[in-house]
Amino acid sequence: MLTVEENDLLTKVEGDAPMGELMRQHWTPVCLIEEVAEPDGTPLRVEAIGRSYVCFRDTEGRIGLLDELCPHRKASLVFGRNEECGLRCLYHGWKFDVDGNCVAMSSEPEESPLHGKVKHRSYPVKEWGGFVWAWLDTERDAPEFEAPAFAPEENTRVSILKIRIPANWAQVTEGQIDSAHSSSLHSSDMKPARVEGASADDKAWYRPSTDKSPKMQTQTTPYGFHYAAIRKPIKNAGTHNYLRITEYIAPYTSLIPPNNNYNVATVIVPIDDETSHFHFIAWGGKACPSTAEWRKFNHTEPGIDLDEKWCSKRTLENNFLQDRQKMKLGNFTGVLGIPNQDIVMWVSMGARVDRSTDLLGASDLAIVEFRRLMSDAARRVAEGGAAIGTEEPRVPHATISSKEGVYSKEIDWRNLGTTEESIEAAE
Repeated sequence: MLTVEENDLLTKVEGDAPMGELMRQHWTPVCLIEEVAEPDGTPLRVEAIGRSYVCFRDTEGRIGLLDELCPHRKASLVFGRNEECGLRCLYHGWKFDVDGNCVAMSSEPEESPLHGKVKHRSYPVKEWGGFVWAWLDTERDAPEFEAPAFAPEENTRVSILKIRIPANWAQVTEGQIDSAHSSSLHSSDMKPARVEGASADDKAWYRPSTDKSPKMQTQTTPYGFHYAAIRKPIKNAGTHNYLRITEYIAPYTSLIPPNNNYNVATVIVPIDDETSHFHFIAWGGKACPSTAEWRKFNHTEPGIDLDEKWCSKRTLENNFLQDRQKMKLGNFTGVLGIPNQDIVMWVSMGARVDRSTDLLGASDLAIVEFRRLMSDAARRVAEGGAAIGTEEPRVPHATISSKEGVYSKEIDWRNLGTTEESIEAAE
């Protein structure tokens, strides 16, 4: 359990909250590239870490991210005209380029001293891995952009589904680093099978274990932490373990153990204290699904499962469209789609969980580590220290990877990926 103060440090991001300051010291994925793909297209309201921005692609294809409200009279630029290499406010015709320069002032006389001097706040941006990334810290210069773990190369195949969740970022993130829940909540989609390692097809994911009670071990890293969920495998249970190793890269990214066809990651970006953008990502691999295939597999297709604002049509008010008849026929949750099953859990907790009253067990070791790590990290920022993951020694994110497999009990999971990578797994 956390104290009320620690829970506030962990969950609150609005205003000058330390966690929000911590997050702004990292490049933040603020929207999908597909949302601003069209030059001179519709401007996009971007909400991240308690603040609002406007994102647009200009006539020449450049991306701009500005504070949402026009500096003149504070009207929203989201409703502006995106034309001729600038975003023009509808109220008085002031126009801003992607760098925030005011390049036109329709309401001002030509001799006005304001011409050429007004500049709106703009933010450095980078397009990479399906996202528009932004440096949102107004106190520090942007460091060089670093490729994320799920898109180590610019041409890495990445498929992203996006959902707006009415729940705090921390409880969503805790769902990503909780290996134990998958054996229950997702049991109709993550099925035990006599496979050599995790595998997938267009119907389900398969695992070489029936063990629903994994043993957990964690280790702190310079970028966050990682942990192993250790289960008994179906074959060779006396001499081998089935290992699922998850990586948490603070503050946004979790790398979930892969399957035989592609890797899996999640990116959680808080909108405010009670709302988050959840991104579930398939990437790399020999058979990574397309974006359309990925969204269909997870029952998160825009226009079918989601509305135009990425909100699920399954809500607390309609009981998430849970099908009790499916449950009677064998489906564990009565809810189709792995992310949709998670959403039922996150949203039903309430918008922001009070962690001073919950009861944790042995399988919650990774949750305990996350809460300790990130509440301490927020406190350090509040005291004037550096944000987690920004100090030396740093580990390049492109070198970090989650892992899974059946390994001899003699192998220490902490060494996988180093000298032990070549040690033969179970046959």
